Amino acid sequence: LFCVQLDDSKLNYFQQPQDIKESDFLKFVEKYGRYSFLAPSQVQPSFSAFYRAGDPILIYFDSSSALSTLRQPVKMGANGLCVDGNPAGFLDSKSTSCTRIFANLSKSCTTDPSLDAASYYRDFTVLKVPISDAVVQSMKVIYEIECSGTRGIQSVSVRFKVSNISVNSGSSLQQHFTLHFWTKTLSHVLPRSGNPGYITGAPLLIANSGAVQHMSILRSEGDGSCSQFLRHTVQFGRNMRTGCNLSLSPILEESNCSDIQRKLYRALQGMNGVENLAITGSARSTQAEEWMTILVQNCSVQAANCTSCCMVPVTLEIQILWTKVGLLSNPQAQILSARYFYQCHPLKFPSTSTVPLTTVVTFTDLTEWPEPPRGQPQMHWKLPFDIFF
Repeated sequence: LFCVQLDDSKLNYFQQPQDIKESDFLKFVEKYGRYSFLAPSQVQPSFSAFYRAGDPILIYFDSSSALSTLRQPVKMGANGLCVDGNPAGFLDSKSTSCTRIFANLSKSCTTDPSLDAASYYRDFTVLKVPISDAVVQSMKVIYEIECSGTRGIQSVSVRFKVSNISVNSGSSLQQHFTLHFWTKTLSHVLPRSGNPGYITGAPLLIANSGAVQHMSILRSEGDGSCSQFLRHTVQFGRNMRTGCNLSLSPILEESNCSDIQRKLYRALQGMNGVENLAITGSARSTQAEEWMTILVQNCSVQAANCTSCCMVPVTLEIQILWTKVGLLSNPQAQILSARYFYQCHPLKFPSTSTVPLTTVVTFTDLTEWPEPPRGQPQMHWKLPFDIFF
């Protein structure tokens, strides 16, 4: 008992087929027990004016004038073999792993498209919105996808991490695929982190060029490497410490010291950088007095006693001073000042391929509590010991 479905663009290979028990078989036979072949509809699919969550992301091949969908390979079956037909869903960030088996790995290395990095981005463009007749002629595709509400996809970037493998090591290879969506969030979209004072555990609000987002720090993958997309959110009042290894291999050969410094600073502080920090949890982006400038202290760019070294940031310490203000019956937490303090270390350039990075977040309470109020004077009664007799 099975069902064949032709040409379903919404088919999601993450879904598991429904298991049919022997006791349920007769019930399904009564409903589906007949021969039936339905021809696929010739009606052209209709497209919305904007992507909805879960919609397949459309791509366009200019050389063949063909419309298709962006694919994210997934594993199928007990062996976890790669299936390349799974469509990537809009706003559905996922990491997948699967195994490929090759009869001749040395030959497949140069002929198999799945091992060619360029096949994952070359010769196609991504449609900003899913309208078939609105193919953009000169869209630049730079798979990290920035989206902006109903205005659709704003930019797409793809990164690769490649490894040398031995032909004699076997005929199977595991690949990893990640699809990540992010948006420049407006202040009114983010929920408050307190009203007005910060609530312990609520995200710290930061702003860069008017765009309000959550302060975040580096996050490690399972192998200890720094995640390219995922970061830990800094929560008010909670000290944190994270560490990971950042790979420099793709940029060492064609970069100088300043390029490596720029890459490490950007990895530590985040993609969009940080300019201002909300003093309270209900700060509005339009009110300048509700924000403060974060002090940034970079380290020296000169390496002492080393001509082939590059002074690079390896530790970022985020220091936040805060206090409680207002009534003793309902004190409100607000931030007094914040500093990004970088610590550097000389890096042997260009021999080192990975750099261990550390981020530390500390909250210091500077509340000055007043003297506790005295209670009302008590009357001391002086009565004879045997008054009740």
